[in-house]
Amino acid sequence: MSETYTLGQLAERLGATVSGAADTRIAGLATLQEAGPGQLSFLANPQYRKFLSDCRAAAVLLTAADAAGYAGNALVVANPYLAYAQLSHLFDRKPQALPGVHPTAVVAADARVDDSASIGAFAVVESGAQIAAGVTIGPHCVVGVRSSIGEGGWLAPRVTLYHDVHIGKRVVIQSGAVIGGEGFGFANEKGVWQKIAQIGGVSIGDDVEIGANTTIDRGALADTLIGNGVKLDNQIMIAHNVQVGDNTAMAGCVGISGSTKIGRNCMIAGGVGMVGHIEVCDGVFVTGMTMVTRSITEPGSYSSGTAMQPAAEWRKSAARIRQLDDMARRLQQMEKQLAAVTSGADSSSDA
Repeated sequence: MSETYTLGQLAERLGATVSGAADTRIAGLATLQEAGPGQLSFLANPQYRKFLSDCRAAAVLLTAADAAGYAGNALVVANPYLAYAQLSHLFDRKPQALPGVHPTAVVAADARVDDSASIGAFAVVESGAQIAAGVTIGPHCVVGVRSSIGEGGWLAPRVTLYHDVHIGKRVVIQSGAVIGGEGFGFANEKGVWQKIAQIGGVSIGDDVEIGANTTIDRGALADTLIGNGVKLDNQIMIAHNVQVGDNTAMAGCVGISGSTKIGRNCMIAGGVGMVGHIEVCDGVFVTGMTMVTRSITEPGSYSSGTAMQPAAEWRKSAARIRQLDDMARRLQQMEKQLAAVTSGADSSSDA
């Protein structure tokens, strides 16, 4: 049976205020629409406030303003979404691996694996690799030659770390991620592509999370660098020698071309593409599907492209866009003609 907590215990953990019965027991979390007895919900987005009055949850995480008009039990906090995030770990059912090396795993004789680490079935830890205390390596993972994983790291099944990949503490990597693959480097000689050896590595900081099927290429010369606290969603492509600053977050399907530098505390929305060899300063928010073609030097929000509209309207707009160059040329010609007429009129007036 799952462990339960009283509202009083949860309030103490959060530093929250209880509104209602502090001895109410909570066994899980759910949305406002789906929560039932024994479950805790939360109101973080104002558009869901309409569901609060009919909510059947045992209690709800609310701000003081929302709690003032709520008849049920509540935990009053400044940020309900953050409070939900903090409590979610109490009810996480993710299996906990036991320390030790599975009999089917292959660990090189000179690899250093802490006794508290867990190496799953059919995993491979190659020569010179270092696995720190409390690391979990899931089934079928590969940790390449001379690679290292810091304390408390967690690799889901089928993660691949190539050689010379260095990962900090408490890093989470989801299934299918490939770290340290060879970057896309070729030199063209008379129409024939000659491969460039990618001799750098990948260096990842502490408290980073990397989503499923995300790829981070190794550097051509120096390492590709991912800072502390970076959060990467699923299916992101980070090319060789990219640098990502601390606490930057990227949503799914972002593509970052080689040698681009992204600052700290940036937010890159889904489907964004960035060309190579540019720099993005700290504190930048790039909206979904934007194509970043030049460096960004000032913090703020940036977008490109056009928003969705009915197809018939979009076709008309697209047709007008194709005419813009011709229209601009005609406008310039008209301005020249107007300037000539104005100049002639002024001359006549002076005479």
